[in-house]
Formats: sequence, C-alpha cells, structure tokens
Amino acid sequence: MGPLPSPTSTWRTETYPSLSPTGPELSCKGKIVVVTGGGTGIGAETARYFAEAGAARIALLGRREQPLLDTKASINQKFPGVDVFVASTDITGKAEVDVAFNNFAGDGKIRVLVSNAGILGPKDPMRDVDGDKFVGAIETNLKGSLLVAQAFLRYASTEAVVINVRRPLHIWISVTDFLLTAFLSWLVNPEISFFHVQPGVVKTALETEAGGIEALGYQDNVNLPASFHVWLASPEARFLKNKFVWANWDVDELKAQAKEIETSTKLSIGLVGYPFENDSNMSQC
Repeated sequence: MGPLPSPTSTWRTETYPSLSPTGPELSCKGKIVVVTGGGTGIGAETARYFAEAGAARIALLGRREQPLLDTKASINQKFPGVDVFVASTDITGKAEVDVAFNNFAGDGKIRVLVSNAGILGPKDPMRDVDGDKFVGAIETNLKGSLLVAQAFLRYASTEAVVINVRRPLHIWISVTDFLLTAFLSWLVNPEISFFHVQPGVVKTALETEAGGIEALGYQDNVNLPASFHVWLASPEARFLKNKFVWANWDVDELKAQAKEIETSTKLSIGLVGYPFENDSNMSQC
C-alpha cells in the first residue's frame, strides 16, 4: 500500500510495462489529440507519450509560446511522423480557444482531450484569504474549462475521451471538475468517456507553488501520469468512465475490479447522504 489510501495494494511512482505506449493495447495510431497546458510538465510529457503511442496529430495549447515550441521540437525530433500543432492560447479567451480548435481540427474529429491547464489560486487559510482572489481563481478555471469544452464538442468524435487532470485539495480545480463533468458527460454527450485523474505528486510549477512535495515528503516521476493518460484513452480503461482515479493506482489490479467498479458508485464523484443514500439512482450528482 502506498502513502495514501488506495483501492490497489500496489502504489506506483513511475511508469511500468502495463502502461507502455508501444503496446498494441494502448495504440493511438491515427488518433487526433489535444493537450491544454501542453508546454511543460505533465502536459508536455503526456503529449510525448501520445506521440510514442502513434497519435497522428497532437495540438499543444498553452499561454506561453516558447515552451510549446520546445515540446513540439522534442516530439518531432524523436517522432518526425507526428503532426504537432502549437497555439499560444489563453483558455479564458473564447476567440483564442475557438480559433485554436478550428485551425487544428478543421474537418477532422478529435479523439482525445487532455484538459490539463489551470491555476492554483491563493493558498491562504479560509479565514484570511482575499475574497476577490479566491473567487477570481474559481472563475478563471471555470471559464477556461467551459470554453475548452464548448470548442471541443464541436469537433469531438463519437468515441471521444476526455481526461481531466486535477490536483488534490485545490478547490478551484475541483469545482471545475464538476462543471466539466456535467457539461460533457451528463448534459451534452453521454457517449463521451470522461475521466478525472489525480496525476500524483509530480514536480511541476503548480505543484511547487502548492507545496505538495514538501508537505508529503515524496514525489512521483512525470512519466507515470503521462503513460497513465495514454492507458485511459485505450479501450482497456472504459470501465473507469466518469470515475475519479489516481495515476498511482496499479492498472492491472484496477482491471481485476472492473465489474465491481463499472456497476457501482465505487470511485465515483458525487454527493451521498439523506435522502439519497439508499437510492442507487440518486447517489450521484
């Protein structure tokens, strides 16, 4: 068991053979992929793993152009056959988001969206936090997720996969999760496979700002969430549709629990309590 509660006895800190992007089960051959926050950290590494898995086209969206170009160059150097599109994009700007998706997708259909962009917001205790900054962080994440969702839905394939990367204890990102889940999974297109992912404790700018590594005393390799995201995009992971999962959980042990997970509220995000606790049809919202 790992340092935190887990439904699997094995707690992973780096990638392993079952997550290999070169395996036929995880092949992304011909797929079109969009990664927001794709210039650095988890987003950049995720894009590299999708390239290794055979994705045909990958869009990298982010605010800063140079990191996006650097990631594109690193992918093209190793996988020259992959078409990498770069767009410096503030996801809270509707016009920028719409133009980026339109220029990238054209007449094609996007198969995978990795929603990885977001901000942390103030870390002050609730009694001391600045109200404007607190609400502003929530608004920024909500608006960005909504605009990306709207643009994505115009170009999503019928078998699209959405991977929403979230960090623990970030209320602004948690609120965003609920909005995007409702918008994509429940209200608009129930055929879309949607996954909430806690990517582990990876040394990124956001994680450094949050102080997660310092607080927990350990960190995970960035290759773990990157390869885990590729696995989630594969048919093997469909039993986790609309569930909340940690990249640290062993996928082989999860697959052994597939029937239980798929047919119950296990690993679901929801509100449970009176009068819903005895009504399986009303146990989630």
